Amino acid sequence: MRKLITALFLGAGFLFTANMANAQQKLAHLNSQLIIEAMPEVKTARTTLEAFQKTKQADIEKMIAEYQGKLKAAQDKEKTLSEANKEAVGKELQTMGAELQDLEKRITDARTKAQQELETKNQELFNPIQVKADAAIKAVSKEKGFAYVFDTANQALIYWDGGEDITAAVKAKLGIAATAAAPKK
Repeated sequence: MRKLITALFLGAGFLFTANMANAQQKLAHLNSQLIIEAMPEVKTARTTLEAFQKTKQADIEKMIAEYQGKLKAAQDKEKTLSEANKEAVGKELQTMGAELQDLEKRITDARTKAQQELETKNQELFNPIQVKADAAIKAVSKEKGFAYVFDTANQALIYWDGGEDITAAVKAKLGIAATAAAPKK
């Protein structure tokens, strides 16, 4: 009986100690969006991405202009259709129609390919930025001894009362001036 009581007290003591240790874990929050937006690499990446997008858009617009020109030529040719030249003009219209269908397919394919290339370029430009920000967040969290850090940018945490906002510390770790506005609760 005495061993049972001793075991219960020891178990309760261990539980109490474990709860005390958990209660002392430090919590913090940050806004990763503010951090990433403040990084100078983001502006460069956006400029590069916009230039890439404009180039792709210009290529597609050239193809559309070519399509519209050929369509107008086909419509004009159709107006000249008469009983006397029905056979010759009919063959030309069929050829023009096939060219228009081919060009329409090329435009659709170009749009699809441009979208895929744009997504690839976006990942190529922004993934290293995200990795750099994540590394800084982890470094600051370890330096300050935080057990948990919540990101308020993705609204994973709706309410917090207390905790330390380490957004400025992560920006400092990245060498960014802490001039951005603080997030609203």
